[in-house]
Amino acid sequence: MTRKVILTCAVVGENQYNQAHPNFPITPQQIADAALEAEQAGASCVHLHVRNPETGEGSRDPELFLEMATRVRENGVKAVMNITCGGGGIYCPDPNDESKAGPGSDMASAEERVKHIAMCKPEVCSLDVCTQNQLDGDKSYVYLNTEYTLRKMAKRFQELGVKPEIEVFAPGDILLANQMLQEGLFDMPPLYQIVMGTRWGLPATPETLIYMKSLLPKDAIWAAFGIARMQMPMVAQAALLGGNVRVGLEDNLYLSRGVFATNGQLVEKARSIIEGIGLEVATPNEARAIMGLGK
Repeated sequence: MTRKVILTCAVVGENQYNQAHPNFPITPQQIADAALEAEQAGASCVHLHVRNPETGEGSRDPELFLEMATRVRENGVKAVMNITCGGGGIYCPDPNDESKAGPGSDMASAEERVKHIAMCKPEVCSLDVCTQNQLDGDKSYVYLNTEYTLRKMAKRFQELGVKPEIEVFAPGDILLANQMLQEGLFDMPPLYQIVMGTRWGLPATPETLIYMKSLLPKDAIWAAFGIARMQMPMVAQAALLGGNVRVGLEDNLYLSRGVFATNGQLVEKARSIIEGIGLEVATPNEARAIMGLGK
């Protein structure tokens, strides 16, 4: 039997982007339409953020998330809905006293960070088991997720019946997530997403991915993705190693050098890679079965 690969499209993200892009989705309706476009191109799952409709900046406003999720459902999107839960962990130290948060910080309680998940009730939401120096354009910050907050968020997801996609950015992130799994904070099978190619994160190389995969629990469902020009090479690498894949405008704006992409075009390109190596893209319902959803 041909192996089925879950193809996720991360349609928008929340970081800064090249505003010359002519079709970057901003409003809840545009994001919902981008999700439909991705599904029609073959995406098994859509990973969703929201942005301030007036400024285009990333947002974690629960009401915007609810409007976006409602419009996705009204569009008839049947792909697995995966909503980010990564907001509220940005720490920008005051340069005069790093013990204090400076301008640009956005630190929130676990309860506040999961409020939009309780309102939207997606099938899946992301949980970034990660603390790391990161960059957003020219903004440097610490992406701060403490063990205390992560455990509280994971427990709340279980109460809500929403499956976390465990995003990991370094080997130690997997080890912490494995410990949380042993503590019963994640239901089986756990979903791991390996993030590669961020400025101070994992190099997007085969050697790195092979090592990260070796740390995963035996029964884990896993995926990996690369940023920018490494998006499609990591599609091939993850699929060859038995994993699932992710593409989309959150991670890469270009179809080829200097040519802006749409989400649908990126999904189509990833699908051609998957099928070209003898595998098949999972339908949304096949993805649900693989992820252990609806049990």
